Formats: sequence, structure tokens, C-alpha cells
Amino acid sequence: MTQRHLLVVDDELINREIIRECLADTGHDLELVGSAEEAWERLETQSRRYDLLILDRMMPGIGGIALLRRMKADRRFRSIPVILQTAATAPEEMREGIEAGAFYYLTKPYDPSMLLAIVRAALVDVEEREIATRHAAVHPGGVELIEHASFSFRTIAEIGPLIELLASMCPAPELAAPGLTELLVNAVEHGNLGISYEEKKRLRLDNGWEEEISRRQSLPEYHDRIAHVRVDRYPDRIEFTVTDQGAGFEWQRYLDFDPERAMDPNGRGIALARLTSFASLQYSGSGNLVVATIDTNTPEGAAP
Repeated sequence: MTQRHLLVVDDELINREIIRECLADTGHDLELVGSAEEAWERLETQSRRYDLLILDRMMPGIGGIALLRRMKADRRFRSIPVILQTAATAPEEMREGIEAGAFYYLTKPYDPSMLLAIVRAALVDVEEREIATRHAAVHPGGVELIEHASFSFRTIAEIGPLIELLASMCPAPELAAPGLTELLVNAVEHGNLGISYEEKKRLRLDNGWEEEISRRQSLPEYHDRIAHVRVDRYPDRIEFTVTDQGAGFEWQRYLDFDPERAMDPNGRGIALARLTSFASLQYSGSGNLVVATIDTNTPEGAAP
């Protein structure tokens, strides 16, 4: 994984040192500060962008939630993912953090292995979104002439070139690309390869997701399964219909962020896609068909 720039915000020195020690062997560049005020100053003055914040919820002065809200209200910092450290685990307190923009949680006291797993999961999400955004920067000529088209794909590796084409059809490719990537990856891993939520959670914790994807892809029962994405352009919108050959999943559980899953290393992708990439996201039946809509009448394409 690429070396990343992390900012750790905690008013207790011992907690900052524990985090430093836990992450010492990851190769990431750590900055540690003791207050939300100092963190905001670093955000505003650092020439190099932070890739991830590890933020304590309860601090004197400006608390973690207030800093989080300030970040998410500022276009410069709203895309930086935040891991919220907290001893407040009541559902309403968890929901407050989620609504403020914290999609990753650590409950104090935490096991060092869980800290590593959540940091790794957050940074994998960062990397995947960066890859999707780079694909979106490629603009094949003539895509505005496409009214209806259909594509098939079988592996994770085949998704990147598709995203280049699909995202370039949208008014804000950089916003559409991460959501489209999430839907296409889900069609392969959860759909055609049958990897369940709990299996992916275990694989993320053990850092074995890529190996398992490769293993299943080679098995006879999965090797020939195909997923499809269909594009339909209308005067006011673009619809992407993604289907797979899997048994489906309980999609209703994943349309919103659930406080009960806030500390898991996975399970945020669909809710994030619905929130940031699309004007609407509609699943049908067992969940192996989803229609994502981009509004072409608004500059950003997604719902305001």
C-alpha cells in the first residue's frame, strides 16, 4: 500500500503514543496533536493533504464532533475519511457521529489489531476511490453520443477500464466513479463470487481479501459467472443497471449507515455511493439488480 499521511488527534498523550506504537511498522507518516484547535490549524496550513484522521470524540475545547462537522462543511477537507475514537457507544451517540461524517469507528479501549484493521480498511477505501477518480479523469471521445449500451465483465481487473468509459458519460465523473466502482465490485465479489458480509469482514481483518477473490475466481463453480452493466441516457438523466448471477443479498440493510456496523471494516460502500455519487439508487428483488441514476440537469449529478 502507498505510504499515507495520517493526523492523530487526541488530548491524552498516552493515547497518542499507543496509536504511534501500533502504527509504527505500517510505514505511514504520522502527525500527532493534542487538540481539535491544533488539528484545524494543521489542516489549514499543511501543504500536503492528509489521507486520514484518527479523531478522539471527547476533548476539551472544540470536541471531535465539532471538528468533524467543520471539516465536512469545508470543501477542502470534506473528502478526508475520519476514524472516530469513542467510549460513547449508545446507538444515538453513534448515529450522531455518523451523521456528522464519521464512517469508521473505534471503541475505547480497543485492541491494537482492531486499530490496524480499521486503519487498513479506511486506507484501502481511500486507495480504491483514488483509482476510481483517476479512471474518471480519462475522457474517451464521443461518449456523449452513446444513448444505450451494454457491457459484460467477470473479474475485478476488468472494472477499471469500464469505469473510465462509464464515468466519462456523467456531468461530474469524479463523483460518479467511486459509486460505479462500488456497484461493479459488489456484483463480482458479493454477487458472482458469493462472498458474504461476514466473510468479507473476516478477510478485511486478516488482510486476505485479494487472495480470496483470486482463489474463488479460479474455482469451476464461479469461473464462468458474468456480470453486466447497461447504460441508458435520457434527456434529464443517465441510468446504470448492474446485474449479476449471484443469489442476491439483504440490500435493505446497507442503504444507510447502521450504528451496529460502525466498527466493522466493511459495509459502508453502498451507503456512501447512495449519498455521494447518485441521485437515486434502487435495488430490485433479491438484490442482484440495481439501478443507479445520475441527474444530468445538475452540475454534480447526485442528489443535493
